[in-house]
Amino acid sequence: MSNNIYDVVDVLFRIYFYMILVYVLMSWLPNVRESFVGELLGKLVEPYLAPFRRFIPPIGGMIDISPIVALFVLQLAQRGVYAIIEYF
Repeated sequence: MSNNIYDVVDVLFRIYFYMILVYVLMSWLPNVRESFVGELLGKLVEPYLAPFRRFIPPIGGMIDISPIVALFVLQLAQRGVYAIIEYF
């Protein structure tokens, strides 16, 4: 039973990880974030990224490392959820 839950949680975390990654990469391409997919990803990802952007200023005013920290925290949260699943 817990193996099925583990698999579902794994897929959900992976999907969200890749959503953040794609959203960040979209910032390198002009006008892509204004597309339907860009706006949809923004609505799903920005609420998670916003707290990190508030506390981590861009380096040199241009390089935003907050998504890297956000992805790292997401990985830690994933491992924490795995530990809870294994406990039960």
